[in-house]
Amino acid sequence: MTLSIIIPILNEARALPATLSALQHSTSDAELIVVDGGSIDDSVAIAGQYGATVLNTAAGRARQMNLGAKQASGDYLLFLHADTRLPANVEPVIRSALARHDWGRFDVIISGQHPMLKVIGFMMNWRSRLSGIATGDQALFIRRETFSAVGGFPEQDLMEDIALSQRLKHLGSPACLKQKVVTSGRRWEQNGVWRTIWLMWRLRFAYWRGACPSQLARRYH
Repeated sequence: MTLSIIIPILNEARALPATLSALQHSTSDAELIVVDGGSIDDSVAIAGQYGATVLNTAAGRARQMNLGAKQASGDYLLFLHADTRLPANVEPVIRSALARHDWGRFDVIISGQHPMLKVIGFMMNWRSRLSGIATGDQALFIRRETFSAVGGFPEQDLMEDIALSQRLKHLGSPACLKQKVVTSGRRWEQNGVWRTIWLMWRLRFAYWRGACPSQLARRYH
């Protein structure tokens, strides 16, 4: 059973080398697909240097990941952010998890200097276990046939990971792995940790109340 790793990118030249280099050490037989949404930096060239299959489409993380999944040949799909690193020996870990579940995610550690980042990561993992909802930072993985059965990611401008999780919950609970991925805390540190926490909670609450994802995306960016 083979694994395809799908990474949506948009101007990720700074983050990609570390992520792709780590993948070369943590995976052996996995197919690597990078889907570019119109980068104007060296992202595409860097992806090619690391042997990834590079696809191009209009910007939009959901659209990019759906295209990657469509072109993937693996039995299992893993969706990875460009600034997130997987644990070692990830392939047997995912195969074991998907022998019992249709989908799953990892626990997450958020790297950075601010002490609240550890708390944010802990709360994300705790909330995910209680709710059965996973976020893209937690490196979602899924059986290929399950992804197709739910229609893939809804092609909306924000909260596509939450929307997919809600679809998948109807099929079963996720495998919530204690193995940890490490994701960058750059968004929190650049925009202010407390300000970003407040913004994300407001956006999630608005989404739960039925707000349009396109309007939320404008507020997010």
